Amino acid sequence: MTQRHTPLSQDAALVVALAGTAMPFAHSAEDEAERWLRALRLHGQVGAALQSLGVGEAPLATGGDPEQDGPGTPPMGADVLDEVTRRAGGFAAAREAETVGTPDLLFAVFEVYDKLFDRVLYLRGTSREELTERLEGASARHPTQG
Repeated sequence: MTQRHTPLSQDAALVVALAGTAMPFAHSAEDEAERWLRALRLHGQVGAALQSLGVGEAPLATGGDPEQDGPGTPPMGADVLDEVTRRAGGFAAAREAETVGTPDLLFAVFEVYDKLFDRVLYLRGTSREELTERLEGASARHPTQG
């Protein structure tokens, strides 16, 4: 069974473009997750939710010394952008949306990065649960935004 192609909303396309330009410079999967958060923070429903939770532009200190902690998890590489976009398309198709929105991208990033993304959120002072609650509240008020 072929999945129909669901185009990216304008906000989601900007997030994917920003993440795509940043991924080649990531030195670990943790760094990739951080770069996704930075891109998501700027656009759409997810950006508004992250900003309302006080997630700022600069990362908080990780508290870890890279020389002590080692290099981290190897980066997922060039294919991760396509994987996140594909999964986001699946989420949008499952809800019969006309476009892939930033929440679809966020849930795809949750799937791909799992605990690594949870840690990035934690270091910024929030959690997956808080972000999901904020998004649910926002979508109840503005169901058509990306």
